[in-house]
Amino acid sequence: MPGKKKALDKVRKQFVGVSALVDLWWQGVEHDLQHVALTPNWTQWVEEVLLPLRYWQEQVARTRCPRRKAPLVQALVAVQHAFDTHPITQQLAPEVLEGWHVWAAEQAKAFQRASSAVEGRNGSLSQMQHNQRGLPKRRSKVWTVLHNFDCRAADGTTPAARFFRRGFPDLFETVLSNIEDLPRPRQRHPIMTLSG
Repeated sequence: MPGKKKALDKVRKQFVGVSALVDLWWQGVEHDLQHVALTPNWTQWVEEVLLPLRYWQEQVARTRCPRRKAPLVQALVAVQHAFDTHPITQQLAPEVLEGWHVWAAEQAKAFQRASSAVEGRNGSLSQMQHNQRGLPKRRSKVWTVLHNFDCRAADGTTPAARFFRRGFPDLFETVLSNIEDLPRPRQRHPIMTLSG
């Protein structure tokens, strides 16, 4: 079991850094809420209903694998029900509710970035590095290109398009347009039989 102990030790070392980032995220949320001077009921609604709703909406939109998406959809349905039936949600005017949704969406994206060391692509890459197997350089380049030019957010933009503030052609179509016709298979000559 020494191998498992080493793996657990590595995970425990990551907890400090990840929890510090999440704590920093919560401090940002609390700072924003202090400026609005909310009552405890409103603060509870924001922290336990609104923010989880936006987080699960973001996760469901980002997840493609049906097997992984199913439990996320279940969590989203549960929190959507809690949001829809909450008294604070029901008393807000649509434009005020929309403003809260915009703020919560920004917070959910910030949380995803803060926790990306253990979630998604970055989490799997860091785990490969921690397993001491490393990642082949060519595969790393391919994953980076796929992530930056093919992964799309809910609004349909890629990370590269958001960073450079311009559109890029479809990655798959670009690759296909650069592949020439494949050579035809070699013509086999009929086998001559020796007749004696």
